[in-house]
Amino acid sequence: MTLLRKIASLASRRRPRRPSVIQGAAKPDCGCPETLPEQDPAFTSAITALGAKLLRKDRRGANGAFEAFNQVFPTRPESGWQVRRFFGLAGKTTLGLEGYAESIARRYRACPKVLERALDGLFRVAKSDGVVTGEEMAILERVSTLFGVSPLGFKRLKARHLGRGDDPYSLLHVEPDAPDEEVHAAWKSAVVALHPDRLTGRGESAEVVARAEEATKSLNAAFEEVMRERASLARQAA
Repeated sequence: MTLLRKIASLASRRRPRRPSVIQGAAKPDCGCPETLPEQDPAFTSAITALGAKLLRKDRRGANGAFEAFNQVFPTRPESGWQVRRFFGLAGKTTLGLEGYAESIARRYRACPKVLERALDGLFRVAKSDGVVTGEEMAILERVSTLFGVSPLGFKRLKARHLGRGDDPYSLLHVEPDAPDEEVHAAWKSAVVALHPDRLTGRGESAEVVARAEEATKSLNAAFEEVMRERASLARQAA
C-alpha cells in the first residue's frame, strides 16, 4: 500500500460508514474533506511543494530528488510530468513553505492522523539519501508545528526515523508522547524491579546489586529529565 493510500485510509476512518461518503453531497460529520488525500489536487500540490523545498539542496540533483520523493508519494502516471515540473520549480526556493504547510493543515485539521502520516512521509523523503541535514530538520520541525503536531509527537517521529541515542524515553522504554501516567508507571516498575532488597532477597550477588543501584540512578535521572521537559513545554503552551 502506498503512503498516499495509507493517508487516505486514515481520513476515511474518521467518516461515517456510508457508501456515498466520498462522492455524496453530504459533508462528513468529522469535518474531513470529502475528497481523500490521494485524490485531492490541493493536497498533492502542497505535499509536492513541501517535498521539493525539503530536498532543494539534495546532492542527487533535481531529478534524483524527485525520484526519491516519488518513491514515498507516488504520482499518477498521467500527471507525472506535470508534478515533476512543479517539483522542480517549487524546489528553487523555500519561499512559500509555510503557506503550503498551512493549506494542508487547514484542510485536514479535523484529521490529525492524516497530518502526522504526511509528516512521517516527509521524514522518509528527507532521509532517503542516508542523512538528514540541519536545514532539512529545521524544515521538518517547522512543518510539524504548522501541522499542529505536538513537540513530543515530533520527537517520537524523529526517534522512529533517526534513532534515540541516549534519549531518556528510550531508557524508560516509553514513546516521547506517552501520557504522564504511562511514563510514571514505567519508571516505577523499573525502579521497583531493581530495588536492592528485592535483589538481595533473590540471592543476587553484591556486584549485581551495585550495578542495579547505578541503573536506578540512571532511571531516576531520565525520569526527572522527562518531567522537566514536559513542565517546560506546558509553561510555553500556557
